Amino acid sequence: MAKKVKSVFVCQECGNESPKWMGQCICGAWNSLVEEKPVKNYTKSPTLTSSTYPQPINKVKTANYERINTHIGELNRVLGGGLVKGSLTLISGEPGIGKSTLILQASHKIAKNYGTVLYVSGEEAEEQIKMRAQRLNAIHENIMVVSETNVDVIENYIKEIKPVFIIIDSIQTLFKPDLSSAPGSVSQVRECSNVLMRIGKGNDIPIFIVAHVTKTGDLAGPRILEHLVDTVLSFTGERTQEFRVVRAVKNRFGTTSEIGVFEMKEEGLVEVGNPSEIFLESLSPDVEGAIVVSSLEGTRPILLEIQALVAPTNLGFARRTAVGIDLNRLNLMLAVLEKKVGLPLTNQDVYVNVVGGLKPEGTSSDLGLALAIYSSMRGISIETTKVLAIGEISLTGELRPVSHISKMIKEASKMGFKKCIVPYKSVRKMENIDGIKIIGVKSLKEAINGMFYSK
Repeated sequence: MAKKVKSVFVCQECGNESPKWMGQCICGAWNSLVEEKPVKNYTKSPTLTSSTYPQPINKVKTANYERINTHIGELNRVLGGGLVKGSLTLISGEPGIGKSTLILQASHKIAKNYGTVLYVSGEEAEEQIKMRAQRLNAIHENIMVVSETNVDVIENYIKEIKPVFIIIDSIQTLFKPDLSSAPGSVSQVRECSNVLMRIGKGNDIPIFIVAHVTKTGDLAGPRILEHLVDTVLSFTGERTQEFRVVRAVKNRFGTTSEIGVFEMKEEGLVEVGNPSEIFLESLSPDVEGAIVVSSLEGTRPILLEIQALVAPTNLGFARRTAVGIDLNRLNLMLAVLEKKVGLPLTNQDVYVNVVGGLKPEGTSSDLGLALAIYSSMRGISIETTKVLAIGEISLTGELRPVSHISKMIKEASKMGFKKCIVPYKSVRKMENIDGIKIIGVKSLKEAINGMFYSK
């Protein structure tokens, strides 16, 4: 019988240790005690070696990381060019969003081009994985599947099979027999992650780890899990919609600004090469409260439709609802519209939505958001298929330039837009772009006059 490792419960607020769990710590914090393994005290001083002794940074040898091509272009883009050998990648998302579908498709590509793939599932039986693989047409003899949760047994499988790629679905189901705590606890998740990291780094095997999320969308489990891995991928999108977005929240081998866009179909996740075309395919020509904006996601400009609805409130408290736009940013734009433009919004409910489920990064959509709200409030339609608005709005009502605006306008020109309203300071630094008229404005008030009241 394996010897159980004694554990202590440590308060995450004050660091107090207790031999057993208590609802309230002596510092007064509730539910702050988590189970941890005590650190051994070493009496001997460690021996200094040449590999551990500090050295000047200019003499440190640089490593060339070898990557594995997943043959899924959108996934390679997010990862920075492919899977780095020996890297740990954590992928999270809501249940049913498509995590298992994506990693199974990637497993099929890697198994067909590189060798054996080990798929470890703690939530599904082998038969269930095969049924999904048949639906996705991802059956290959190099994909080895096993339903196992004991991390020591999994380590033995890896030593025997010697795979080129490993999938763990999910980390919350694994356990180490030496610990008495239940799978998914802080101690179990930390110890199992350390074992996987040692296996991956020691054998140059890339590992995909699937993690659950909480109701708020945050990663479930201890924060140390995010610090241990090399890459954290966030899988977002509404299960009722077709589009899925993969974003790198952390990436030690690439940028964290790139996104990958997929469309969920019967045959699985299909790459979307031109997201702008997909997001704008249902665009109406002339409507109130809708306008197209542009956001730069990594190196890729994406055009999105912002819709706004302003209606008189029937309650004594005006509602502000935003989907895809930060609610604090929406409140700032409403305050600027009231103070600098004179738009009466105190007794108006305001609803804002970004079509397609994508959340634009940065502040380039400020101008479009303000124009859409004004359009809905005044009942004035916008030529949504011809006009684009890009710019950041300051609290003084002035328009501030945004970075890489030329890339956004070039994308708009390709999509057939004829006019673009941008900050005046951006026009002087911008090159001429054929097929689109660029209008520079200095303030939000000037942008509204140019959009709705100029002949």
